[in-house]
Amino acid sequence: MVEALRLPAHQPTSVGAMLKEEFLEPLKITQGELAKAMGVSRKTVNELCGNHRGVTAETAFLLAKVLGTTPEFWFNLQYMNDMWLAMHKESLAKKVAAAKSLVAA
Repeated sequence: MVEALRLPAHQPTSVGAMLKEEFLEPLKITQGELAKAMGVSRKTVNELCGNHRGVTAETAFLLAKVLGTTPEFWFNLQYMNDMWLAMHKESLAKKVAAAKSLVAA
């Protein structure tokens, strides 16, 4: 049996906050240095730090390599935020309520 996803009551830490507060600032790494190490543009890193870009599988592998984590760490962080935001979006709640099931429950 599959367990339901358990999302916290409060919004999980965002990818941007995690990058800035737990990695860049303590390690004294600039966004430019991170971008260079990852082989991406500074704009890409800036968008990640500002939560204007989501973590893709490719980005997760790059962040893991340069910051000594795992790809799953970054991908799961993005996933939890995406799910929490969707769960708290009123327009989605209305769509889900109006959706008709195609299979028996």
